[in-house]
Amino acid sequence: MPAKKPVKRALSILKRQRQNAKRREHNATVKAKVRTLVKKVRAAVAAGDAAAIKSALIEAERGLMKAATTGVLRKGNASRRISRLAQLVAGAKKA
Repeated sequence: MPAKKPVKRALSILKRQRQNAKRREHNATVKAKVRTLVKKVRAAVAAGDAAAIKSALIEAERGLMKAATTGVLRKGNASRRISRLAQLVAGAKKA
């Protein structure tokens, strides 16, 4: 059986692959940052520090909306996460 010839790839395909790899790396970085910000809010709520809760919530909200604006997250996904964090914080203030 003869050896297979290497598949020819159009330059546009190679460029698209490079762009996708770059975007995938960027999106992973942004998502990791968002997860960290959400964890900070949850940790602050667990600790019960009101000042830390407020600043962490603002930071997380900003990060989530920025991720939604740039297309890393969908708008509804970011809104849902913000809403749930706000509920968590409101419940912590009552308790």
